Amino acid sequence: MKKLKISSILSLFYLLPLAGHAQQVTLTVTNELPMQRQEVVEVPYDSILKRIPVGPYESVVVKNAFGQQITYQLTHDRKLLFDVEILPHGKATFTVEKGIPQPMKAWVYGKIYPERVDDITWENDRGIYRVYGPALQRTGERAFGIDVWTKNTPELVVKDRYTTALDGTTRQKKLIKAGKKEQAEAIRMATTFHLDQGNGMDCYNVGPTLGCGTPALMSQGELVFPYCFKEYEILDNGPLRFTLALTYDTKKIGDNDQVTEHRIISLDKGSNYNKTTVWYDGLQKPMDMAAGIVVHSTDKKDMTLGKDYILYVDPTDAPEKHNFQIYTGVLFPQSAQTTYLPKTNNDKGYEGHVVGIVRKLQNNARYTYYFGSAWSNYDVRTQAEWQLRSEEYMAGLKSPLKLTIR
Repeated sequence: MKKLKISSILSLFYLLPLAGHAQQVTLTVTNELPMQRQEVVEVPYDSILKRIPVGPYESVVVKNAFGQQITYQLTHDRKLLFDVEILPHGKATFTVEKGIPQPMKAWVYGKIYPERVDDITWENDRGIYRVYGPALQRTGERAFGIDVWTKNTPELVVKDRYTTALDGTTRQKKLIKAGKKEQAEAIRMATTFHLDQGNGMDCYNVGPTLGCGTPALMSQGELVFPYCFKEYEILDNGPLRFTLALTYDTKKIGDNDQVTEHRIISLDKGSNYNKTTVWYDGLQKPMDMAAGIVVHSTDKKDMTLGKDYILYVDPTDAPEKHNFQIYTGVLFPQSAQTTYLPKTNNDKGYEGHVVGIVRKLQNNARYTYYFGSAWSNYDVRTQAEWQLRSEEYMAGLKSPLKLTIR
């Protein structure tokens, strides 16, 4: 009988699966709702490592049912993210195994722009959002809330908008100094991000308001507006999720002397809504907290107050010229009292806020809600469509996709 050489036996040994460890993990995602869904799913990465021994210089790949590699992300809190499309009442199967990932397309991105008074601006394939930083606060400009920029492309465009606009501003100043006002105006028209240069623009008025989705404590029934952030940290930056941590100045609010606001905001590929978790240090007494949307007109048809969500159709900063709409919304899966608060101060340019109020928030108690937007020149064309999308998004939050690991 022919005998195998020792070297052949050893070769066969290394080809066999390691005892107690699988060579791949199967992930099955189940949709219990009667609607098509596209979402980013998260899996605890440590649950993958328990089944696949991944070394310090090794990586994994995620594959769909056809065996194609798909985009995934490992987050700051050790979650493995991947994108799922799934049929109504359907199931989708994916596998994770050791391997070298192919280049992955980025669908989200954000950064700070110190050259533009410390803006932090982030985007995904559906929308763009901005918060204001210390440099803006030092100028004295009163811009409190979260800003919305429109876009009508899945490509990442924010960096180019800033680069083009800042370059245009430099050229304008030189032309104005040389007395060439007409040429300067032509440069402004061609480079400003306040006009649509082909993929959207900034035409949302924030000012001394909540803008779109900002939280605020309430004292004696009045909103106590936060100002610009003091500190920030970008925790995740794509390709599927952007996560931002913000800390605000400590200040006296009501009967509480030293209150510090903290927020964590994240935006996933394919989502019209940002997830936001807010909490406050220094509350000696519980306080009411609201999150909401600035109202720029008094037309009540533009507001929708649901049991656990609020929607508002924003008219833009020049409705008679733009002739389109920005759809905004805030969702409260942890419940809130939705209402309209007319303004009580003398600030011009807005009428009030539509908000969800959380009663008697405790010190350091974390509250999670969602804020977002859509543009009528992109993938949500009407107010009715926006309400349907928002209600379906809320349904998905209440009935998350189920995942099993095998």
